[in-house]
Amino acid sequence: MNYIGSKKTILNFIEESIFDFIETKDNMIFCDIFAGTGIVGNRFKELSFNVIANDIQYYSYILNKHFIANNKNIKFRRLKNDEGITNVFAYLNSLNDYKGFIYNNYTLHGTRNNEFQRNYFTEENAIKIDSIRKKIEFWYENKKIMKKEYYYLLSCLIEASDKVANTASVYEAFLKERKTSALKGIEMIPLSVLINSKTKNKVYNIDCNKLIYKISGDILYMDPPYNARKYNTNYHILETIAMGDSPVIKGKTGIRYDEKKTSKYNKKNEASQALEDIIKNAKFKYIFLSYNNEGIIDIRDIEKIMKKYGKYKRYEKNHRRYKADNTREYLTDSTIEYLHCLEKK
Repeated sequence: MNYIGSKKTILNFIEESIFDFIETKDNMIFCDIFAGTGIVGNRFKELSFNVIANDIQYYSYILNKHFIANNKNIKFRRLKNDEGITNVFAYLNSLNDYKGFIYNNYTLHGTRNNEFQRNYFTEENAIKIDSIRKKIEFWYENKKIMKKEYYYLLSCLIEASDKVANTASVYEAFLKERKTSALKGIEMIPLSVLINSKTKNKVYNIDCNKLIYKISGDILYMDPPYNARKYNTNYHILETIAMGDSPVIKGKTGIRYDEKKTSKYNKKNEASQALEDIIKNAKFKYIFLSYNNEGIIDIRDIEKIMKKYGKYKRYEKNHRRYKADNTREYLTDSTIEYLHCLEKK
């Protein structure tokens, strides 16, 4: 998934900087408290760290329940034994019998009589998304699939839906004309799972400033929002697919609104205090903060906050901007990523 703030292209920089700063890396607990799609946590799971992943967005929780928490191959034994379904993905991909919330609110035909006509998905793809989501929920409610299988199938549906969305990577707006990838038929495919039996991993779906009181470990990695762009609006349709609900939506783009998922880190007058609250209350020896040179918290303020609590160091790397931002003429095509490091005293 092409995700705002993804660290996929700078994973090596993050890993190398962390290992340069810490004293040891054996039998450690690594917490990715703003986990997003789980890119960073998955790297440290691969390195045999015990991983704690958290994100306030439910679609992120679903993805991390598979990529981080799951350490076993998915078998679907109950579906095979009770339903006689030998190929779960072929079965789900054949479904196209239900016009639900996605069809009725995010397709041109489904919204033809509404105040706003929305063009997020083709009618065919929206029907399949609705049909598959309904079937997954039915299986889970009727104990045909286990919880880890439920999370796995939802992860696959989220990824598949994102690939055929008629957007410029985020869901704050749809494209007027359908792009080539949006015209392709949606296809759920099996996602890989990183099996590392050496790790014991946990995933949470809690406000990070509340979770920090409940967890402890060795390394706390933070990758909060840098600016006013909100994840709960940029990925609102993926949140609805993950939740499987019918929320109240508003405006031209049909955004679902949830005040509880509005981050303090999007607000200039609240971000610094929220950051210091986590650092102050963190029961972790090492704290790392990914933040770029355009963030709403000034680099000098971050340094000042961290130095209050221990030994501070900063690493930096130039890298290409998230591609959805490249159309903004006032921005360059690169940014500086800082990794702020703290060893708490």
